[in-house]
This record gives sequence, C-alpha cells and structure tokens, in this order.
Amino acid sequence: MPETLMIVGANLTGGEAVATLRQEGFDGRVVLIGAEPRAPYERPPLSKEYLRGESSFEQALVRAPDYYYENAIETHFGVRATRVYAAEKVVELEGGERVSYDKLLIATGGRNRRFPIPGLDLQGVYDLRTVDDCDRIRAESTPGRRAVVVGMGFIGSEVAASLRQLGVDVVVVERDPVPLRRVLGEEVGRVMEGIHRDHGATLVFEDTVAALEGEGGRVGRVRTGHGRLIECDFVVMGLGIEPVTELLADTGAEIDNGIVVDEYCRTSVEGIYAAGDVANHYHPVFGRRIRVEHWQNALKQGPAAARSMLGKGDRYEEIPWFWSDQYDANLQYAGYHTEWDELVVRGSMEERNFVAFYRKGGRVLAAVAVNRGKELRRSMRLIKAQRPVDATKLQDPDVDLRTLVEAADGR
Repeated sequence: MPETLMIVGANLTGGEAVATLRQEGFDGRVVLIGAEPRAPYERPPLSKEYLRGESSFEQALVRAPDYYYENAIETHFGVRATRVYAAEKVVELEGGERVSYDKLLIATGGRNRRFPIPGLDLQGVYDLRTVDDCDRIRAESTPGRRAVVVGMGFIGSEVAASLRQLGVDVVVVERDPVPLRRVLGEEVGRVMEGIHRDHGATLVFEDTVAALEGEGGRVGRVRTGHGRLIECDFVVMGLGIEPVTELLADTGAEIDNGIVVDEYCRTSVEGIYAAGDVANHYHPVFGRRIRVEHWQNALKQGPAAARSMLGKGDRYEEIPWFWSDQYDANLQYAGYHTEWDELVVRGSMEERNFVAFYRKGGRVLAAVAVNRGKELRRSMRLIKAQRPVDATKLQDPDVDLRTLVEAADGR
C-alpha cells in the first residue's frame, strides 16, 4: 500500500507542505486537516490590506481552492483533529472519525491568548486570528467610531494603524512603556510610538485592562488597572498567541514553548514532525532552539518539513525575517535575539530612516530597519555568518554593507 502523509493544520505552513509533497514527486495519499472551513490562506493581510478593504480574501489564498482536488490532496476542512494515537499511527477527528497515517506533520499554529478579564465575552469585543474575526472587526470600523486596542505588539500595532486609516478614533492600552519593547527594545519602540502619535492614535502606556464594561450585553467602556475609564464602541484584543500543542499531549513528544523539533523538523516521536508557529526548532546558525511566529517561517518551514518526511530534508537554517507596515512606515526585522550588548544604528532614528543592529560579543544577532528594507535584506548574510563585525563600519553610511558581508563570509 502507498504511504499516507498527513498534515494537521490547513494554514500557510500546511498548504505549502502539501504542495511540496506533490512537487517533490510523492504519489501516495496526502491528507490535509484544518479546523477552519476553507482552504489555506495567508494571515498578514488580515491586520492590514484586507482589514482596510484594499484586497480580497481570494488574494490571500495559498492556492486556488480547486488545486487540492486537482492534485489528489484529501482535505478535511472545518473539522478539528482532537487526538493523536502515536503507537497506532491514527489521528482522531471531531465526531470520532479516525484517519491512519504513516508520517504526520503538526502545523496547528497558535491560538490567541485570552486572560480572565471581566467582560471579555461582551458583544463588540474581538480578537484577530481568522478571516471571520477580521470581517467582524471590519464591519465595526467606520469613520468616527471609537475603538480600544489592547496590546501593542505587531498585531495590535498594525490593527491600530489600519483602524486609524479607516477613520476610527483609536486608544491603545499597552503594559510596556513603548510599543514592541519586548522584541525591538525601547529605542526602536520610541520611533514607532512617534509614528502612531503623529497619525492621531492615543497611546496609554504602562497600564493594563482591568475590566470591560457595558450595558445590554455590549461593551461600552474599558476600565484600566490605573483607574482610567475609556469610552468605546468596540475593543480589539491583541495580546499575542500561544502554540497549540495539546494534540501531541499523550504521545511522548517533548513540549516546551511549542513542540520541540530538531533542525530537520522531527519531533522526539518517530514519524511525527512539526513546523510553523507551533514548532520550537533547533536553529543551527544560532545554536539554540527558537520558535518563530511569522509569515516567512511558515512559508519556508512547511516545505522543509515535507522534504524531511520524504527523506530529502536538509537542515532548516533560514534566517527569520518579517515585515510590518504601519501607516506609511515599513518596518523589517531579520535574525533572532533575546538580549544584546549594543544597538548600532545606521541612518537616522529621528528621520525614521535607519537600520539598527543588535550585537552581542561583536556578532550581529539581528537587525531592524525602518524604511530601509534593501539594507536590511543585505544584512541577513551578516547575521548568518555569525562572525564579529566592526561597529564603526556598520554605523558608517559610506561603507557598503556588501563589503562587510564579504568580510564576514571570509572572502
């Protein structure tokens, strides 16, 4: 009998994985299971172009809907996988159906964090993960309405920007002193703060939401931990995601901030792989495990896992990269860092045109650019080389980054 390769997670990771299996010549049974009742689609437009009504849902699809039928990919959309029986190599679905596999890829991604905040279940309180979530927010977002956005990570920042562009009055409540501090630090965060203030967003920092209140079952105000009362017509929660790992809870797979996998996307259980937001994978360049929640990782790691399932895999060592469009500012980030010794800035933070390099021990671990995407992408080779780089030259706009890349590559 031909092998059955199964992917649980009909998202960008899963969609690219099944396409790769066919592109690599696998002619056995391919099964794709997804909780949403639609074919895989990309999520970045949901906080940007699609939310603003500038693009259609069809433009976000990973493949045309008929692609899966035409390529003999068996799909179970709108049904949730509930349990994996690793010893039997069976996945159980809602309703009790059991589907056998020979190899299994878990691409379940993440779910939005929900905290025990009084009033969270009132009408008019939303979070953003699916296209249905986005449609509900978009229906609320007409000029002159008042929104509170809770959290100013990337999703919260992008939603706040899109709502302002739609003419919505926006107040953001964020527990940190600047946007994106946990990822980018306070210096870059202050640049993003200035951009949002310039576009009319009201920013409330170092505060939290204590309760959501209203009459008739619908939200009408937000009460903060410091006692502020913010009147509103609707609320969007943007407090990050957590990896969806419970499918492997009884399999013996190692779970630690996601599903732990090696550089080939293999879990600790034979025949089971993981990729995308849910995977905490060993990265050969950084010499540590990392979990990445961004588009490029989903796009690249799904195919890498698929090739590993076929015995054709290479070490997954893509340098993480993502972008964020907020108003007319383009922010891009590459690399991975949790701490740094020095932030080396090339360009001008005041003019919002710069690349900032996060260095530790002389090596560039990561870089962030505002309105300098081309230079950011050139710096990715510096990050991959993981060799000391002269800070003075990094800072000097007259020094071509390509020469530093060549030196770091050992040429």
